[in-house]
Amino acid sequence: MLVLSRSQVESLLDVDALIDALSSAMADLSAGRASVPDRVAALVPEHDGFLAAMPGFLPSAGMLMTKLVSLFPHNDGAQLPTHQALIMAFDPDTGEPTALLDGTAITAARTGACSALSARLLAREDAAVLAVLGTGVQARSHAHAICRVRPIRQIRVAGRDPAKAAALAEELSEVLEADAQAVSGYAEALDGADIAAATTHTVDPVIRRPWLTPGVHITSVGYNPAGREIDDATVAEALVCVESRQAVLAPPPAGSNDLLIPIRDGLITADHVHAELGELIAGSKAGRTAPDQITLYKSVGVAVQDAAATALVIASAREQSIGEEITLQ
Repeated sequence: MLVLSRSQVESLLDVDALIDALSSAMADLSAGRASVPDRVAALVPEHDGFLAAMPGFLPSAGMLMTKLVSLFPHNDGAQLPTHQALIMAFDPDTGEPTALLDGTAITAARTGACSALSARLLAREDAAVLAVLGTGVQARSHAHAICRVRPIRQIRVAGRDPAKAAALAEELSEVLEADAQAVSGYAEALDGADIAAATTHTVDPVIRRPWLTPGVHITSVGYNPAGREIDDATVAEALVCVESRQAVLAPPPAGSNDLLIPIRDGLITADHVHAELGELIAGSKAGRTAPDQITLYKSVGVAVQDAAATALVIASAREQSIGEEITLQ
């Protein structure tokens, strides 16, 4: 059985290849070719945390796997990530365990890459200003990935901690061609932004309709069982796209309060979800239809994303003879 550490996984992940692989995976999911049951979780209320299990089978990638991922939002995020994960891969012909690898890096990379895929499908071609809401692992991942699919020249970083926002902006300026700046708040970050990436653990919405510029594409990946990232007015007006209707509309911890709450309150119906990414890729549903249209990709994370990334990492590891082989028997 192949064992890969976090640093090895990070070195093996190619973001451009991952975005393309996710495109195929999302198309397979929407077409019913993949098997992805709803996420289940064991709750740890005293720490506002949980441990979730996310199994999936992606036949086109030959990947049968499961991810175990914990979310402990009170971790500092630096020395101890808020999201930590392990991935176990199995032989799809025999069920034999074939690989054990760090899933923390894969979770960060695939989430940002799928948001970049949504931007490639829905953001205006000339989108140049990116608002990054949040300062953690996903904020960094989103900035890197979205810059791969649109000509981003300016990045505005906003978060609860001004020092962390400033540090992330400085880091991004050093490694990306875009000019990254920390700003004083979410409203300032969103003013004039062409793409907004919400990556927070907020209770109260950080995306509010009065703060948005016409034509913005929003990606929202944050999860908090006690809150939401996007206000009702934005959800009601936007063209809403998701990974999976089944996943996003499922009860917590699988679904999204950003959609479940306005549905519960009668502001929208489940039919307000316009399309899955896979339907946009297949061409069975249209994407953006006007330059001033607000588009929204609400992500809850699905196992085919992890499966696609895992398949890429394992193939690259075996090709380069990276990782340790162990025997369980």
